[in-house]
Amino acid sequence: MSAAAAQRTPLPWPSALQGAPSVAVLENAIGKGRLAHGLLLHGEDLALLGEVALALADRLLNTAESSAPFPPAQHPDCFALRPSGASRQITADDTRELIAKVQVSGSVSPRKVAILYECDRMHLAAANIFLKTLEEPPANTTLLLLTTQPYALLPTVRSRVLHFRFPVSGEAIEHAAGLPAWLADYQAWLGRLCEGISSKTEVSDSVFTLYGLVARFDSILTAATDEAWSIEKEKLPEELDKEDQKAVEKRLANGIRQRIFAEIEQATRAFALPRLASADGLATRTRRAHTEAINALEHSVGLLRLNLNHATALENFLLHSMRLWARR
Repeated sequence: MSAAAAQRTPLPWPSALQGAPSVAVLENAIGKGRLAHGLLLHGEDLALLGEVALALADRLLNTAESSAPFPPAQHPDCFALRPSGASRQITADDTRELIAKVQVSGSVSPRKVAILYECDRMHLAAANIFLKTLEEPPANTTLLLLTTQPYALLPTVRSRVLHFRFPVSGEAIEHAAGLPAWLADYQAWLGRLCEGISSKTEVSDSVFTLYGLVARFDSILTAATDEAWSIEKEKLPEELDKEDQKAVEKRLANGIRQRIFAEIEQATRAFALPRLASADGLATRTRRAHTEAINALEHSVGLLRLNLNHATALENFLLHSMRLWARR
C-alpha cells in the first residue's frame, strides 16, 4: 500500500461541471466499487471530455492499493488511443495493440484504464474488434470512450456501455472575450428590426450593423480559438506528431465555434420570450419569426459541417433574420 497514494488529493473535476449530476453518479459508483467496465462520455467539447476521463482515471488508479501515485496521463496503467494518420482513423492494428496492453496485469495499480479519444473515428474492423473486448472485458479494467458524435458509433458498441453526457456550460466558453457584448448588440439589432425599418436610412443602418456583427464575430472566434489552443496544446502528449496536433486543434476550433453558435440560439430565444407573452398580434409574429430563425440557424450550422466558412454561415443566418424580424 502506498501512503502517498492514500493521502493524495484526487485530480479535480472540470470547474464547468461543478454540481453536475453525471459527476455525482460517477463519484458514487466509484465510492461503492460499482463502476461499469465500459463508459461512453459524450458532449460537445472533446477537451472537456478528456478532463473528465483523466479525473476518472486518477480516482481509479491512484488508490491506497497502488504502489505509487502518478499523474493519470503518465500513469503506467493508463492507456490512450487516438485517431492517427491522414485519414484520422482508429485502425484495427492500433485497437489490437491497446487490447493487448489491458490484458496484462497492472504495473503499479490493481486496475487499468483505457481512454479512446474520438472513438467515433474507429474503422469498422476496429469497432468489431473492440466490441469483443466490451463483451468479455479484462478483469479490473475500465474502458472510457470519448466522442462528440455518439450516434456515429456502432449500435452494438453503444448498447454495451453506460452513457454519460457532459453538456457545455457558459464557463466552457470563457475564452470568448467580447461575446456577451456581441450577443447584446445582436439582440438590440433584432429589437430595432421589430420596431420597423421602412426608410432607406433604416434599411442601410440595419445592413451596416449586420456586417459589423459578422466582422466582430470573426475576431471573437479567432481570439477564443487561439487562446484555448495555447492552453490545450500544453496538455497534449509529447508523442503526437504535427499532423495529429493540427487535427486536435481543428476539433477544438470546431467545438468552440459550435458552442458560440449555440449561444446565439439561446440569445435568440431570450429575445423572443417576452414578446411571445404579448396578448396582441406581436405574439403571433414573434412565434413565426422565432421558429423560422431557429430553423435558419440550424441550417447554417449544418452547412458548417460541410466546410462552409463560419463568416458566410453567420451572414446567411443574419440576412434571413433581417427578413424574418423586420416590421415594415
